[in-house]
Amino acid sequence: MGDVAMTVPVIRALAQQNPSVKITVVSRPFFQPFFADIPNVNFFAVDVNGRHKGFLGLVKLFSDLKKLNIDAVADLHNVLRSIIVRNLFALSGKKVAHTDKGRADKNALTRAKNKIVQPVKSMVDRHAETFKELGFFVDLSNPIFPEKAKLTKEILKISGERETQKWIGIAPFAQYESKVYPFDLMQQVIDDLAKNQTYKIFLFGGGKKEIEQLNFLAAAKENTIVVAGKLSFEQELQLISNLDIMLSMDSGNAHIAAMLGVKVITLWGATHPYAGFKPYNQLMEYCLTSNREQYPLLPTSVYGNKKVEGYENVMRTISAEKVVEKINSNLA
Repeated sequence: MGDVAMTVPVIRALAQQNPSVKITVVSRPFFQPFFADIPNVNFFAVDVNGRHKGFLGLVKLFSDLKKLNIDAVADLHNVLRSIIVRNLFALSGKKVAHTDKGRADKNALTRAKNKIVQPVKSMVDRHAETFKELGFFVDLSNPIFPEKAKLTKEILKISGERETQKWIGIAPFAQYESKVYPFDLMQQVIDDLAKNQTYKIFLFGGGKKEIEQLNFLAAAKENTIVVAGKLSFEQELQLISNLDIMLSMDSGNAHIAAMLGVKVITLWGATHPYAGFKPYNQLMEYCLTSNREQYPLLPTSVYGNKKVEGYENVMRTISAEKVVEKINSNLA
């Protein structure tokens, strides 16, 4: 989800700066709401479990897309399935380009020996380069974000009216445990923030287990609302666009908030913003990282999927007090 969200600011800039270009985004149907408000962008939903499943399905996908009279293909995913489709277009004489994921630079950042701890090129910038390779102008220096969504009655039943409170979103989960802030520290963060009655806190997540944990975190706090399981994905996007700030792990919710122009505070465990996944248009000071002096092998992974013995508690070096102070200072 985060990977797709990081393409949105680039495609938005491409569409706005090249108004005569018709753009077709090809992805899973779940992600269509990401692109709904971008002018001159159509969405083609891939049926990965049906018509477009397997190699023959990819050939059918190529055939379906050919009917759209596509002139050029930008492969922003650069995995086996997208490589097959783009190569079919290349063989048919179409111009193609793909995003270089910078694996060598990322490996140098995360390896245990001879580690090179310096920022690598962001994925957003890499995507922009892909379009430039195809001959399109893309300038990300002055980003434009969508207007805050008008909240429907269904959303307002959950959120309540905006009034004068500051709205804080908190997404405490991530795909891998090494990227998740310890539950007791997150409880302390939420407890401390909830003491401020000028704040309203919204907790985001998904799935039965996560909802149970969110309900525990929100217990007995009138200004803390569990959103998970109560709104559709599209409605969650609309609510997020109205937040004053989002607190997130290195996860999809951080990139969703960023693509909507919301300020994002991120917490980093095994991973690091230097790997190119810092949320778009966010200051480095908004990224709270685990202590490398205490844990010199950090970052140990680009995606957080590698476990290193003795590094299970790296995120405890990010104090709850520091997280709360960072949020408070950015809402003052």
